[in-house]
Amino acid sequence: MSEVIRVGLVDDQALVRAGFGMVINSQPDMEVVLEGGDGGEALEQIRNTQVDVVLMDVQMPRLDGIEATRRLLAGQADAPKIVVLTTFDTDEYLLAAISAGASGFLLKDARPEELLAAIRTVFAGDAVIAPRSTRRLLTHVAAGVGAGPEALTVEPADLIDPLTPRESEVLRAIAIGMTNGEIAASFHLSPATVKTHVGRVLTKTGSRDRVQVVLYAFRTGMVAISDILGRHG
Repeated sequence: MSEVIRVGLVDDQALVRAGFGMVINSQPDMEVVLEGGDGGEALEQIRNTQVDVVLMDVQMPRLDGIEATRRLLAGQADAPKIVVLTTFDTDEYLLAAISAGASGFLLKDARPEELLAAIRTVFAGDAVIAPRSTRRLLTHVAAGVGAGPEALTVEPADLIDPLTPRESEVLRAIAIGMTNGEIAASFHLSPATVKTHVGRVLTKTGSRDRVQVVLYAFRTGMVAISDILGRHG
């Protein structure tokens, strides 16, 4: 039997949690292991429950989802992956979620199959951004919004362990939004080899996930923002 992904649901609306729970528990490789009505309750439960992926609402009483995500991920190497869910497709929430360390940002009107795919994707170590939010995120990266003044300056790619030529190619491919399958087809590599290269790129650049790779590639001048936006245009 394949590994079961342990999922946490954090939303102040019980009906929303029930709906997500039905969809998730219908999958043989997923199980809802905790539910919380606000960020504070989620933090308390996660201390005592092993969970792999948390679906986190943004607007909640006591402690909102953005701050709960920030606290949950602060200095914790074994913290679960967070997918932020919101009804509102706003720049503020998108940038705040990514800044807080979330591995995913989806709208609550996403189709069930999109939600399930997002859970599997972040569990595997990748990042997920709602498709119609991706271009806006990258536009803000170009403008330096939400990333600090240093994002306006191209920094040298000074790594302790330099990227190999192939790893540099894979990094640029990740940065323009190519999936592992697309990278494998483009460079005539096996999926296992691509996965290895991606892992090395993440490790060497100190990137948490693919979103961070995009930021790294842009800040170091390895790709131009026109290259990135051209794929999402």
